[in-house]
Amino acid sequence: MKQQLKHAVPSDGFTLVELLVVLGIIALLAALVAPQVIGYLSGARSQAATAQLKNLESAIELYYLDNGSYPATDAGLGALVKAPAGLASWKGPYLKRADGLVDPWGKPFVYTNPGVHGAYDISSFGRDGREGGENEDRDIVNW
Repeated sequence: MKQQLKHAVPSDGFTLVELLVVLGIIALLAALVAPQVIGYLSGARSQAATAQLKNLESAIELYYLDNGSYPATDAGLGALVKAPAGLASWKGPYLKRADGLVDPWGKPFVYTNPGVHGAYDISSFGRDGREGGENEDRDIVNW
């Protein structure tokens, strides 16, 4: 007959106190990290809008070189993707995709020609969609 040795067997699982301590640590880390991550993401949208605006400026300048004028206000930035009626010298599309005409908050960029601040003005009104504002609500403009 085999002799059975009696050993101390650790209990399986965790106690309620151990689980509460771990959950408390996770909650503390989340409370410290979440504001930093949210701030980083909101700043990233403004930076993306600025980069998009620069791409739109480049596309408008290519349009100008081919056509001798900037897109009319009524044709808007859509003229960079699809030829306006009656424009034979159009050699576009000057943007690969039409989603480049929309800012990171899902609103179309505002375009006017002639512009108040230059030959043309392009702007995004930020997260709130209204003129003015600070931080994520600030306007992104080409002037």
